Amino acid sequence: MIWNGIIVWRRENHSLANLLTLIIGVFLLIYPLLSFLFLRKLIPKPYNLMIEHFTEMSSFYIISIFLIFSLSVWICNFYRPKPDKDFIIVLGAGLLNGNEVSPLLASRIDRAIDFYQNQISVSDKHPLIICSGGQGGDEKIPEGIAMRDYLLQKGINPDDVVAEDKSVNTIQNFAFSKKIVDRYKLDSNNGIFVSNNYHIYRATAYAKNAGMKINGIGSKTSGFFLPNAIIREFIAILMRHKLANLLVILLFVVISIVNKI
Repeated sequence: MIWNGIIVWRRENHSLANLLTLIIGVFLLIYPLLSFLFLRKLIPKPYNLMIEHFTEMSSFYIISIFLIFSLSVWICNFYRPKPDKDFIIVLGAGLLNGNEVSPLLASRIDRAIDFYQNQISVSDKHPLIICSGGQGGDEKIPEGIAMRDYLLQKGINPDDVVAEDKSVNTIQNFAFSKKIVDRYKLDSNNGIFVSNNYHIYRATAYAKNAGMKINGIGSKTSGFFLPNAIIREFIAILMRHKLANLLVILLFVVISIVNKI
């Protein structure tokens, strides 16, 4: 994980989020020493045993739900939509130099183009491509506009492309795209969305919350970036259910105290 963190730091922008694997790797490396110093030397009994018991249960809980989450992410990417969709929502990502489609974002758009062209060849039905993404603080134009321009440069029919340029997160991506779907009088449950493969699981829930019972297809993610991306998605899921997770942690605290009294 340390080596992966170094690679991500070299190849991606220097943000705290991109340091996740490096931070976790360093922590795992020094944890045995910290455990020995604090639980064996500095903290007296029975408090050290309580903390040790709590740490064991919490670690088992986190690892278990992480494995379940990873399996869910993997399963989501087996979805193969029928070529009869009314619309395709392409979720935005950051732009290069403030106005250029990044390789990660291009992989999403290219995945949408593949489905778009395949559907037309099979059923002659033209789905509406909705490019969803607003303008970040370091961006010169909205992501939706840059994505639309990219599609037009690829020869996509302008009548089949529309930009949603106000959203600033995935929740708004779907909420604002739903308004476009309704404006065009399309079936809100007969569409798909496109994002990177690691993002499909969480994005599906946001689509349903916006009133669209649709699934997603994922574009490939560079192997070096995937561990970091999966961990970020997992943390986002934990935060989305923070009350339930907090109750579980409190339960572990009670069990640790009762078990050592």
